[in-house]
Amino acid sequence: MKKIITYVSLFGIVSIITACFFSFANEQNINKPIKDEKIIHIVPLGDIDEKYINFVKERIIKFYGFNCVIEKRITLTDDILASSKKRYEASKILAKYNSNKNLLLLTSVDIAHFNRVKNIAEYGIIGLGYRPGKTCVVSTFRIKRNVSEKKMMERLEKVSIHEVGHNLGLDHCNYDIECLMNDAGGTVKQIDRERVWLCDNCRRIIGMK
Repeated sequence: MKKIITYVSLFGIVSIITACFFSFANEQNINKPIKDEKIIHIVPLGDIDEKYINFVKERIIKFYGFNCVIEKRITLTDDILASSKKRYEASKILAKYNSNKNLLLLTSVDIAHFNRVKNIAEYGIIGLGYRPGKTCVVSTFRIKRNVSEKKMMERLEKVSIHEVGHNLGLDHCNYDIECLMNDAGGTVKQIDRERVWLCDNCRRIIGMK
C-alpha cells in the first residue's frame, strides 16, 4: 500500500504534520547519480513561471542523474479544489494525474492536505508525494513569501529533490540532521540547516553511490 508523504509549510493557517520543509546549501552535489533509465516528466500545473520549471529540471538532472522531460502545461480544474474552494487538495492532484510515468507536478497555487493528527481538513503544504510511487506535486506558493528570489529557488530545489526521493521509496530521515530527507517538523530552521545531500543510509536505500 502506498503511503503519502507531505512537505509542510511554515506559513499559512493550515499544514500537514508529516511534512518537511527544505532549503538549499549552495554547493555542488558530490553524490554519484543513480544509473538507470528513469525519466522524470515535469508537468506545469496552472500558471507557473518557466524559470522555475527549467530550474527544477536542471537540479533533478544534476542530483539524481535522471533524464527530465518538460510536458505540456495542464489547466487547473475545480475537481481538485479543497472543500473550502480557496486552495487545491494535494491528494486529489496525485490521484487525478497518477499514471505509469514518473510525474513531478509543479504549481504556483496554494495546496493543502488532511492532517489526521490535528484533525485539520486543510493543512497548507509545499509538497506531497507517494512513497513509493510515480507522482508528486510541489507548490511555490508558500516558499516565496517574504524571502529573496535566491532563497525561494534554494527551497524549491530541496522540495523537488525531497518529493522525488519519496517516490523512490525514501521515508523521512532520522540518521543525519543535514540530510535533505529530514522531517523538519514545521520549522524553517531545519530546512536551512540541511544541505543538498543525502546521508549514507538514504543513498544506500535508493542505490546512490
